[in-house]
Amino acid sequence: MEGWTARDVVGHLVEWFPAFLESGTGIRLDAGPSVADDPAAAWHTHVAAVQQLLDDPAYADRVLSNPHIGDVRLPEAVDRFYTADVFMHTWDLARATGQDETLDAETCAQMLAGMEPMDEMLRASGQYGARVPVSDDADPQTRLIAFIGRDPAWRP
Repeated sequence: MEGWTARDVVGHLVEWFPAFLESGTGIRLDAGPSVADDPAAAWHTHVAAVQQLLDDPAYADRVLSNPHIGDVRLPEAVDRFYTADVFMHTWDLARATGQDETLDAETCAQMLAGMEPMDEMLRASGQYGARVPVSDDADPQTRLIAFIGRDPAWRP
């Protein structure tokens, strides 16, 4: 996202999901250190809390209720919203830090196919930038990154 630092991306990932989870289920994840103080420790603490939630059979049938998405089983909500967000932001962090930003092509194609019919709604949410034009024969990752408003050619 334009103007964001890698630390901002980590902050986004460790902050929005706990609020989403708590508002839809009443489940409160244990907070770790602040991203400002230690982004790596904040991320690792957060990931461990989410994984613990998914590993606990007591939550397997728990439902997350949200006025925008309705009632969704917790594991499905984590997969559809949180895992998808982490997947897309993987590109941001890898590109910003000079690492391999290659994403799974099949997952990119599936996500894009699921998001394209909701283009107008996604743009209206304010959570996606304007679609970046790419060639019709671009690979699935390039098309997904461009769809969510990132310039696939961007370099730090």
